Amino acid sequence: MLDWKLLHSEYLYKDDWLTARKDRCLTPAGKIVDPYYVLEYPNWVNGVAIAEDGKVIMVRQYRHGYGQTILEIPGGAMDPTDASPETAMRRELLEETGYAFEQLTPLGDICPNPASSNNLTYMFLATGGKKVQEQQLDQNEEIEIVHITLEELVQLMQTNQIRQSLHVTCIYYALEKIRSKK
Repeated sequence: MLDWKLLHSEYLYKDDWLTARKDRCLTPAGKIVDPYYVLEYPNWVNGVAIAEDGKVIMVRQYRHGYGQTILEIPGGAMDPTDASPETAMRRELLEETGYAFEQLTPLGDICPNPASSNNLTYMFLATGGKKVQEQQLDQNEEIEIVHITLEELVQLMQTNQIRQSLHVTCIYYALEKIRSKK
């Protein structure tokens, strides 16, 4: 067994978007690890969204941490009121794109950074999208909708044009799911 034992935990900072804590841990070999910093985040969702016409719905937005505007798939943080990851994904798709989807296929979940973060990202393939409303963006969001073909998405992946690593992972899972259905 390689699991560490948590001996003590102290919160250093708590906010809506970032919580940082300092842990004191004991390894199976008897070594004390102090401090070990952990960032707590809500779980996230993201999804490859395909409209009724077969086009992939992408979002382009500025990402301040990276300092550039980039092309991504829709997604975001789960709210405490979201009953499930699927509920959160449907909400994010509607808010960011204005589209509702006939089917959401779960593609699994991944750890964004298990060395220092405590959350999961749930991935989906959303199909049968219909435009049902205008975007309902958060105060700090400015999102441009971009429609591309699956072939263009593959080309973007092959040329390293998608920069968000969690989105790259979801896209690969979605493309594999699409290939396996053919």
